[in-house]
Amino acid sequence: MPDSLYHPIKIGPSLVAEGNMFLAPLAGFTDTAFRSLCVEYGANATFSEMVSAEGLARESSKTSALMERAVNESLFAVQLFMNSPDPAIRALPLVTAEKPDIIDINCGCPVPKVVKTGAGAALLKSPDAIFRIVKAITNETDIPVTVKIRSGWDSSSINYLETAAAAVEGGAVLITLHARTRVQGYSGQADHTHITSLKKHSTVPIFGSGDLFTPEDARSMLTETGADGVMFARGAIGNPFIFTQTRQLLINGIKQQEISRTARAEAFLRHLDMAVKAKGEAHACREMRKHAGAYIKGYPGSAAVRRDIVQAEARRDYYAILNRWVES
Repeated sequence: MPDSLYHPIKIGPSLVAEGNMFLAPLAGFTDTAFRSLCVEYGANATFSEMVSAEGLARESSKTSALMERAVNESLFAVQLFMNSPDPAIRALPLVTAEKPDIIDINCGCPVPKVVKTGAGAALLKSPDAIFRIVKAITNETDIPVTVKIRSGWDSSSINYLETAAAAVEGGAVLITLHARTRVQGYSGQADHTHITSLKKHSTVPIFGSGDLFTPEDARSMLTETGADGVMFARGAIGNPFIFTQTRQLLINGIKQQEISRTARAEAFLRHLDMAVKAKGEAHACREMRKHAGAYIKGYPGSAAVRRDIVQAEARRDYYAILNRWVES
């Protein structure tokens, strides 16, 4: 057992993460700008949005763009989804050309358009397919391969021990378990006892995911399950502070005070500026509308601010809106 709940993680033979707080891949949210911001606040590893192996294999420029790496991402994973080894092998040269530190395989996405192709959570029904996909990739590259799974397809097919074992047998060096079934989606509660059980049975590091919205949630997961680390997902949206706060709590037992309006506005505007640099002002300003509400959620007057934000077209609009919010 490590001396501290916050500690380095060895990923495969030679890769070491400085700490055990990772940012999960979230389609439509974890682009280069947001990942870069989370690194500034203490994320120890970041994962690309889900990348279609089939899309890469067909040389889709839009798909390839998802693998772009921010300058400060010192430990960066590309997450792939596919339904069989074939697209993975065809896409692999394009993936390795980007020189990611990790290749992560998604075996947990519950979204219907992914599942209906036989990818994502559909793979939970076939541990052998998971084994064959992971084995095919590890046979072709020395880049460490990790796998993200769910507890099972539904409550009558809880098979995370089997799917994790298949991934490890194929060569996976770290498993992340989102302790919900595919049928649950993101509803109900994650069953963290599954993470406890998987950790007891596993020979590789186990990261836990699901219902991590506060530093206290992360501390509880690590303490109660014995997990090696945590993967923040929805809890990090509009809240990159969760990495700094969690590190302080795990190392020093310090619970940070509520983040001020000024700090939230500054973080959002930095996020916006990085997005503008990466995507251009018009595109970035449209996309940032979905992030803005999360940054101000729970504060008095936030509903009125959100109504203003949906009309924001330029950086100056956001700056004016957020400055009014801070001063109100």
